[in-house]
Amino acid sequence: MSVMPEEIKKSGIRRFGRSVFLILLPLLLAIVCWGFGRLHVSVAAIFRFLNDGIRAGQWDQRLFSVLINLRLPRIILALACGAALSVSGATFQSVFANPLASPDTLAVAAGAGFGAALALYNRQNMIGVQLSAMGFGFIAVCLTYVVSRIKGRVTTIMIVLSGMVVAALFQAGISLIMTLAESEAMLPAITFWLMGSLASARFNTLLYGMPLIIIGMTLIFAMRWRLNVMALSDDEARTLGVNVQRMRLVFSLAATMMIAAAVSMAGQIGWVGLLIPHICRMCFGSDHRDVIPASISFGGSFLLLIDSFARTASAAEIPLSIITAILGAPLFIFLLHSSKGDGL
Repeated sequence: MSVMPEEIKKSGIRRFGRSVFLILLPLLLAIVCWGFGRLHVSVAAIFRFLNDGIRAGQWDQRLFSVLINLRLPRIILALACGAALSVSGATFQSVFANPLASPDTLAVAAGAGFGAALALYNRQNMIGVQLSAMGFGFIAVCLTYVVSRIKGRVTTIMIVLSGMVVAALFQAGISLIMTLAESEAMLPAITFWLMGSLASARFNTLLYGMPLIIIGMTLIFAMRWRLNVMALSDDEARTLGVNVQRMRLVFSLAATMMIAAAVSMAGQIGWVGLLIPHICRMCFGSDHRDVIPASISFGGSFLLLIDSFARTASAAEIPLSIITAILGAPLFIFLLHSSKGDGL
């Protein structure tokens, strides 16, 4: 049996250590953030609560209501939405060979936001809001592809431009709904939701959006090596036996599925899909076999920390998009300077 070269051993150890780090990071942060809130619960108290409940069947009802019914679904939603937005951003940036591509590229975020605003205007419950948001998110993507078809051929630049046009159309629809909203409670509810919030997270609201996020993320994760090929020109990709149009459609639909589900549950949250993939590339390189797992871990962890700050920093909960913009803009400027503006 041949001896494995030393460099291969070191590479394997580094990859194993990286994988362990990416798995443990969101898990450890989730445990710590689980105790944050107006009722602070230490990590030791959380473990005692779980031990007493699982082994002895004696749940502290006050802690059960706070930790399990209120905070646990919110933590799950933060991890899922952060990962979904980040992975979608990394996918679009590769598929469209555009470092500024984000979940807004195919207008899915604007379409989902319009669907949610329309459902809130019609006084639908949260399940109705989710279904409407997901439905209009997919309608926005279909419109983008229809508009981008020129003589039966779809080009990357036309998809991006069409996405901007369709997004502007749906944003106008959102503005119209907000103008027509007469109720003193309706307009603030629509505005607050569109700015991003996880306050409505409950286990029953996760049932509709989480399966779509899981399916889309599993698909992208399983085929993440093909994103490296998608970064090549269409002719180079074809020489490697990759059907460029089909792969672009599959990745776009998978990312769209995740974005629509995330927006339907948490509202519009900016910067995560643009910023986190670039941070992952700076840390782990441009190989999407590393970028996608890192985006899952970093995206979920980032939104979890943002949400924990949003619900504890003041008596009134701060919308998530305000915090992500305050943090995201300076960080992106730093990334631009550190990369000297070359491809990020």
